[in-house]
Amino acid sequence: MATRSTQILEAAARVIARRGIRGLRVEELAAEAGVSTALIYYYFKDRAGILRHTLEFINDRAERYTTDRDPDAPPLTPREELEETLLLELQDTVEVRENSAAWGELRASAVFDELLREDLARATLVWTQEVAALLGQVQPMAPASALAASGERLTALLEGLSMRWLGGGIQIAHARALLIGAIEAELAGLR
Repeated sequence: MATRSTQILEAAARVIARRGIRGLRVEELAAEAGVSTALIYYYFKDRAGILRHTLEFINDRAERYTTDRDPDAPPLTPREELEETLLLELQDTVEVRENSAAWGELRASAVFDELLREDLARATLVWTQEVAALLGQVQPMAPASALAASGERLTALLEGLSMRWLGGGIQIAHARALLIGAIEAELAGLR
C-alpha cells in the first residue's frame, strides 16, 4: 500500500500528464488522490512544493524502471546497459507514458517559472551525467568533456523522440530505432 504522500504524487503525475501544469488544481488533485486538500497542503505546503516533489517523484520512478533488473538475469555488457537504460524510456506502459508526458509538461512550464527551471536543470544535469557515465563504461578512454557532450545529445534526443511518440508524430518502434542509431553514432564519435 502506497503512503499517502506517494498516493498524492502518483495522482499529481497523472493530472499533470493529462492536463498540464496550468491544469493542476489542488481540488482536482485531491479528488484524483482520494484525499483532502488539507492533507495535500500538509505534505507539500503549496503548489510549488507539489511541483517540486512531483518532479522528484517522476525522476525516482524513471530511475526505478530504467535500472530494475531481474537478479537472476545474466549481467549486461556496458553497451547493453547503456542501450537498455535509454530504451526503457521508450516503453508503451502507463507509467512511462505518464512520466514522459509529465516531464514534458514540467519542462514547458519551466520556461515561465524560474524555481521550476532550476529544479529541472538540476534533474536534467543528473540524468545527463548518468548517461555520460554509462558511455564512459563503454568507451573508458574518451575524454570527460566528450562523454558529457554525448550524454547531453542523447538525453535531449530521447526527450524529443519521446514527445514525438507521445504526440503521435512517430511510432515507438521508429523512435527506438532512431535512438539506437544515435547511440551507435555517439559511440563511434567517442572511439
